[in-house]
Order: sequence, then C-alpha cells, then structure tokens
Amino acid sequence: MPLARPHIEPRRVPTADSLVVKEIYLSVQGESSHAGLLCSFVRLTGCHLRCSYCDSEFAFHGGQRRKISEVVDEVKALGSPRVEVTGGEPLLQPGVYPLMEQLLASGMTVLLETSGAIDVRLVPPAVHKIVDMKTPSSGESDRNDYRNLESMNANDELKFVIGSREDYEWSKRLITEHRLLDKPYELLFSTVHGKITTKDLAEWVIADRLPVRFQLQMHKYIWDPNERGV
Repeated sequence: MPLARPHIEPRRVPTADSLVVKEIYLSVQGESSHAGLLCSFVRLTGCHLRCSYCDSEFAFHGGQRRKISEVVDEVKALGSPRVEVTGGEPLLQPGVYPLMEQLLASGMTVLLETSGAIDVRLVPPAVHKIVDMKTPSSGESDRNDYRNLESMNANDELKFVIGSREDYEWSKRLITEHRLLDKPYELLFSTVHGKITTKDLAEWVIADRLPVRFQLQMHKYIWDPNERGV
C-alpha cells in the first residue's frame, strides 16, 4: 500500500454564507441505494485529487460564488425532496456545512458525494454520506483518509469503484482487514465505466459470495457517458 500523504483536515466555518458553485440541476439519482429516485444536484467547484477515472474534471475550476440562501432557494424550486451535494470535492469549501444544514432544515433528504480523502466527522449526522474509497487504479489510493471508516454511520455508504481485478482484490482485502462487514454502513461496488465490464464485476461478486451492493452508474446508460447536467 502506498505511503499516505498528509490529509486535509475538515474545516467548518459556521459564519460562511457563500460557496463556489459549478452547476445546479434536476435529474434522477444514478448511484447508491437512492438510485432511480428524483434528485436535485448541487455541484461545487474544486478538487485536490486527480483520479484516473474522474468523470467530473470540468468541476475542477470555474463556477460562480453564490450565497448559500440563494442555492437553497434554487434547489427548493426544482421540486425534488432529495438533493445531492457533490463536486469535485465538496468538503474543500467550509461553506458546505452550513449549506447541508440549511438544506436539512428545509425538510429535504440530503446526500453528500465525497472522495474519501477528507474525514466526514463534521458532516451533520442526518446527511446520507456516500464516501468513495479510492482503489489503486485511481492513482490516488494513498489519499484515502481511513478515519472515515469510523466516522460513518448507518445513513452512509462506502463506495469502491473497480477498474481492474487488482482493484477488486484490494477492495476485498480492505473489507476483511478493517472488518467492514461489521460496520453499520453499506458497501457499494461499481465499475470504472469502459475499463471492465459490469458482467465481470457481477460474476466476481457472485463467485465470492461477497455481501456488497453491486451497482451501475445508471445515468451513464440513460444518457451519453460524457453528458453534463444529468
């Protein structure tokens, strides 16, 4: 396992009243146990990782600084009871915590998609955290913050994006070594789109009787894999 680089500590600033937003849109949730459900998305700008399989590089830069209250109003106007905060890496912006708190206060179900490279301990417990455990083929597995394995709760899901047999075996070892089947959160396995087939991964999971949730990135099968705003 590569030598881990220093972690970025989560930073919550309660007085933060704005964030840099790349896009806000309405779609169906494509991944996780919420897949197939109507969902609004708030994509924040910025990421400190450069994963080989990243499908949101356009969010590394640009966007507009917006008041959190304006973002919440726009999300509410989209009409979905569910919203996902994503990126990039949304936890890089201190204003993400007040954003999630205000979305929860408005009565919405709030999901957070995060890289797994920043500890989620400051995220409100009611948020459904989807934490991406970086596999070797990502090129960023040394950035995994293993404190997340203890910071997550029963609302949450730990996602492994598998791009090779090596990734699969690495993920199985991690599950065993950290006794992840005893944790309260769910484990998700999905493929790197275009790297291995969904059939291969499904058959590996079946052969090993692995008690994980096999999932597809549904939006990449409904729309063009490179299409934005879906």
